[in-house]
Amino acid sequence: MAPVKVFGSAVFANAARVMACLEEVGLEYEVVEVDYTAKEHKGPQHLSKNPFGQIPAFQDGDTMLFESRAIAKYVLRKYSKPAQVDLLREGNPEEAAMVDVWTEVEAHTYLPAIAPIFYECVVYPARLGTSSNQKVVEESLEKLKKVLDVYEANLSKNKYLYLAGDFFSFADLNHFPYTFYFMTTSHASLFDSYPSVKACWGRLMARPSVKKISDGMVLRA
Repeated sequence: MAPVKVFGSAVFANAARVMACLEEVGLEYEVVEVDYTAKEHKGPQHLSKNPFGQIPAFQDGDTMLFESRAIAKYVLRKYSKPAQVDLLREGNPEEAAMVDVWTEVEAHTYLPAIAPIFYECVVYPARLGTSSNQKVVEESLEKLKKVLDVYEANLSKNKYLYLAGDFFSFADLNHFPYTFYFMTTSHASLFDSYPSVKACWGRLMARPSVKKISDGMVLRA
């Protein structure tokens, strides 16, 4: 069987999310580079795969998908083997609901707080050679602290090992790429104030899939 294709390398956080899921299920895949600096993602070839001109796009035979969380769930649903951990917990409605809850929290609450820090401290200096806008960073850090307060309360109060319970799930894996980049900044020590969150992050980073993908997530100027 021909490998599936991911359009966009692991330096793109959303592509890294997809690749981590592909590694979890052990599926062979091909990475097709997209030259962001040459604006290939806005060209007709890429727009035919992702009409919003974003990265990644994904191809599995005749199936073409965009939106990284949807792609990741597709991979987990189609290619997870019975002996593997069910990262979506779809056999248990209550557990599946908790996975969905924290997946939604990542997309709508965690990401808006952490993403500006990622861009200001990682992307812009590496790609544009500009300094961080400290006002944006400080405002985002305050928002992130409030989000992490809720995460810490959930983990510590319930004595959970992971966000949705005592089981590793897509909800945890979903947080990997942007948190990884945050941890490369001078603000990584923020997590020291949230011991349960930091421990959960450590368990996530110990997974072979995450270790492998993170090796390719180095942004260079």
